[in-house]
Amino acid sequence: MKKLNLVFLWHMHQPDYRDHATQEFVLPWVYLHAIKDYTDMAYHLETHPQVKAVVNFVPILLDQLDDFAQQFSTGKMRNPLLKQLSNPRLEDISIQERIYLLDSCFLSNHENMLKPYPSYRRLYEFSQAFSKYNDNELGYISGQYFADLLVWYHIVWMGESVRRHNVFVQKLLEQNKGFSYQDRLQLFNLIGDLIGDLIPRYRKLVESGQIELSTTPHYHPLAPLMIDFSSAKDSQPDILMPDCSSYPGGQDRVNFHLTSALQSHARYFDHEPCGIWPAEGAMSTALLEMMAQQDCRWSASGENVLINSLRASCPDTPLPGKNNYLYQPYRIAGQASSMVCFFRDDRLSDLIGFEYSKWFAPDAAKNFVQELEHIYHNDIGDRDPIVSVILDGENAWESYPYNGYYFLQDVYQMLAQHPFIRTTTYRDYIADNQNIERAATLNKLTAGSWVYGTFSTWIGDYEKNSAWDLLCAAKRCFDQTMESNVLTEEEKELAIRQLSSCESSDWFWWFGDYNPAHSVASFDQLFRKNLMNLYRLLKSPIPPELLDPISKGNNESQDAGAMRRSS
Repeated sequence: MKKLNLVFLWHMHQPDYRDHATQEFVLPWVYLHAIKDYTDMAYHLETHPQVKAVVNFVPILLDQLDDFAQQFSTGKMRNPLLKQLSNPRLEDISIQERIYLLDSCFLSNHENMLKPYPSYRRLYEFSQAFSKYNDNELGYISGQYFADLLVWYHIVWMGESVRRHNVFVQKLLEQNKGFSYQDRLQLFNLIGDLIGDLIPRYRKLVESGQIELSTTPHYHPLAPLMIDFSSAKDSQPDILMPDCSSYPGGQDRVNFHLTSALQSHARYFDHEPCGIWPAEGAMSTALLEMMAQQDCRWSASGENVLINSLRASCPDTPLPGKNNYLYQPYRIAGQASSMVCFFRDDRLSDLIGFEYSKWFAPDAAKNFVQELEHIYHNDIGDRDPIVSVILDGENAWESYPYNGYYFLQDVYQMLAQHPFIRTTTYRDYIADNQNIERAATLNKLTAGSWVYGTFSTWIGDYEKNSAWDLLCAAKRCFDQTMESNVLTEEEKELAIRQLSSCESSDWFWWFGDYNPAHSVASFDQLFRKNLMNLYRLLKSPIPPELLDPISKGNNESQDAGAMRRSS
């Protein structure tokens, strides 16, 4: 019987939130997503062993998870929230620490992570009253208020699977308030256990054959732009370019990120990855050729990249219906032809990312399966179509009630029992030579990403281009210093690590007035701090322009920030 192959690729990623000068974790998103999303996503797969998926872990996320595991093992925490959670004397914290907790402990989706909890909501209402006080008056707030605030913040960021099955967390939910130091300490230890168990849980899913783990260039760089800024013109010929004509030594830097990622993956999971999901699904012919040289067997991107490539390959031929081009593997003509490329169904991926959170979960799951059935029944070929659903594995779920628990449980259950929809992985799919023999050929690949099929989220406006110019200047200083041999080998290693963090795509993502001001300020500050740390490591003066914000964002923005629709 003809089957429909379905590949879920859950992309797990956070940039490097460490200030490498102080070793402090400036932002908490790695450990918060770990206890909420990475934990829940493992649970849903563990409870549905018939469902297969690809899970993509970016190496810099794994490094930070490992860092947190080390912190918990030693008790020496380098994140302010975790330090205060385990602080026995919250009544003695400073005014600045009080301000930090009030600013930090309500950062979440309030609709799903604050409103359902009356005690936590009451703490928020108190905080609104505190905002009218001057700083010195904040000293009157009791230590018990901050104890309850810290416990509640971590409860709402806890995975739904943990809330449902952990007796201690259920006790805290029933207790509601008046949390003791012992309560906080036990919660602190639970967080450590959850983080420490993550990589072993996913490794076990690999060993059972249920999931495939893929990787991304180590620090999540926008690789096609690093190789060649002009690749942005493939999809947007009139795009505004940075003053710097190219990123100095960009190809060597991308090779570094690729090689480092493969080594990191083998270190954490005891095997080489078969495929690479490039950061932001950003593809170019030059990048694919480099990946092929690293023995990468598959890669993937967004539907709009395929559409632009088909139009460029056959400009005089009208684009056929989606069923005639999307649901099949491709090879790129030329040196990257040894690789197989897949392109996600943007509509289905965006339904999960942005729309189904507003639906009743069983209806959303049923609709998703019906969409797949529609693809199956409208496929006119004799091959088994392959549908790729690719999206962030962490950022969507806080928009869902109960962290997407019911949607994922329902959709996995329906797929596990379905007569002709078969979940699979890219590794398993390309292991069948018949599938590879049916791959179509793209004569020309139009460079682009999974967001709009362009690179406009990372380059092309004044603020993003200014950030590239600052990074290019720092890279020129880096190259000159490395050539001068004024640094010791240890100092060189620290400088390379700091440069790598500066090269992340995430900084450029956040620049722009369409993003929320609070988020922009955090990422803008960390990007500039990374560059300043790099200059210090290079023993060079810090350019004065790094003291001023690059972007301020928009206080009126309703954009979720961390995710973008494909079109």
